[in-house]
Amino acid sequence: MLDTTIADQTQTFLDDFGAALAAGDVDRASGMFLDDSYWRDLVAFTWNLKTVEGPAGVRDMLSSQLAQAKPSDFKLQEGEIPAEDGGVTTAWITFETAYGHGWGLLRLKDGKIWTLLTALQELKGFEEPKGNARPMGAEHGAQKDRSSWKERRDAEERTLGYDIQPYTVIIGGGQGGIALGARLRQLGVPTIIIEKNDRPGDSWRHRYKSLCLHDPVWYDHLPYIKFPDNWPVFAPKDKIGDWLEMYTKVMELNYWTRSEVTSASYDADTETWTVVVDRDGEKVTLKPTQLVLATGMSGKKNMPTFPGQDRFKGTVQHSSEHAGPDEWEGKKVVVIGSNNSAHDICAALWENGADVTMVQRSSTHIVRSDTLMDIGLSALYSEEAVASGMSTEKADMIFASLPYRIMHEFQIPLYDQMKERDADFYQGLRDAGFQLDFGDDESGLFMKYLRRGSGYYIDVGASQLIIDGKVKLVQGQMKEFVTDGVILADGTKLEADLVVLATGYGSMNGWAADLISPEVANKVGKVWGLGSDTTKDPGPWEGEQRNMWKPTQQDRLWFHGGNLHQSRHYSLYLALQLKARMEGLETPVYGLQEVHHKG
Repeated sequence: MLDTTIADQTQTFLDDFGAALAAGDVDRASGMFLDDSYWRDLVAFTWNLKTVEGPAGVRDMLSSQLAQAKPSDFKLQEGEIPAEDGGVTTAWITFETAYGHGWGLLRLKDGKIWTLLTALQELKGFEEPKGNARPMGAEHGAQKDRSSWKERRDAEERTLGYDIQPYTVIIGGGQGGIALGARLRQLGVPTIIIEKNDRPGDSWRHRYKSLCLHDPVWYDHLPYIKFPDNWPVFAPKDKIGDWLEMYTKVMELNYWTRSEVTSASYDADTETWTVVVDRDGEKVTLKPTQLVLATGMSGKKNMPTFPGQDRFKGTVQHSSEHAGPDEWEGKKVVVIGSNNSAHDICAALWENGADVTMVQRSSTHIVRSDTLMDIGLSALYSEEAVASGMSTEKADMIFASLPYRIMHEFQIPLYDQMKERDADFYQGLRDAGFQLDFGDDESGLFMKYLRRGSGYYIDVGASQLIIDGKVKLVQGQMKEFVTDGVILADGTKLEADLVVLATGYGSMNGWAADLISPEVANKVGKVWGLGSDTTKDPGPWEGEQRNMWKPTQQDRLWFHGGNLHQSRHYSLYLALQLKARMEGLETPVYGLQEVHHKG
């Protein structure tokens, strides 16, 4: 028989917390938080993605938002028993606000709140049509001149964007745009996704042929339709491309291929955007209310130029343009860079008989894939986690419940274990001359990704080629091209038939500068990063990802994307924000993103 004492105590705490909120007693409610505490809210209270810290932060947020949020009915989630470990009680909770239903994760320590995650799950009166509310599909009975499902779909595709304007336009049809489009479709938000490629999934198909997901399948599901049980752990790029294409069809997305936005501008008087699209040679002008850039945090390539590049007789490619190794057998290839793409490309070229040299410009974090899955991900995203009852949604919420301010403290011990397990592997890399790091504070992959989105490689085999000397390694900075190769800053010459610039990608607001204006890009500021004051993530502290999935300083302009996990999880909260605005709900935003960095 389960001991319900902890459950009773936790529910009593929730009752007291709810009573304080219902009474509007901000001081009493904020006093229920530890001095060192964190409340992360995903839209439910703040109409934002916002983390407040300590009683003072809670007091300020509640003073602003409590009257409109009207929270109530705080309960332990049905079927979930709180757990106590090391003096910390963890409990799944549900609650309501004036506009929606929410759930979250509570951690209590010393009788007070240490961390609290609250997340809006659905809007009252605008719930997704699922379960018992799912559409009938077929209309039984006899009716003259009825339209079939296909006829209705054809009519929608023919009229949306022409006779009828979409409420939302999403620029970018990769996994981010597709995931958000699916959420908005289920919420009844008329949406068009703009994609320049010929087919959904081409952004994957067009990459180098050895590309595959480095994250495991349990981490990578899309909303609504999970990968089947026999889907490979690490899906090849073309398989992902096919899945995305299938997904856009079965989720009935209005997806414009061979389409490119040539300009976008906002009219503050009419509160609408004018988006000019070249749709396969036809000029179409759209007038959406909301504009989402889902062009990918790894979408706008950094393509530096170097002196002498015009006299180089070989080929120069950015890593995003590199199709694969087939035509480079027996050729000399120099790859500038040492992160994921650089390693993958080097390995594929070596396998195909090329003479490959990697130029490492700065230290890189390496973690072996098997070790990452075992130590870093298995508790939340693995077959064992699924067998223990860990759903994708619960795993996402647990991950989201760790405040960014202290997340590194949880990561450092994990990476200490990885260093110990793979000590010989890391020594082999050092002996080969590879410059290693584990982040500025030794917190490893996830923090590097969240802070800067670069500077790492999940090893799926290329590291051993470097250890064995099969892929040659040189340290240095590019200085210039010569007719038959490149010269590094120290004078080293590397002969090359092909130079691959694996030089990464720029901030997403670069797309805002190109498509809208530099002024709007500067108004919005840098996209991505936490303000951790670590390498490539300048302070001050932000507490959330800059400008991602939430309101920006440019009215009705949003940014969406990230890896498959983030595209899946955060698409819900962005979709709910857009739906609320379409329905005319009041959405007072607390803590609108300040701009500290313009690019």
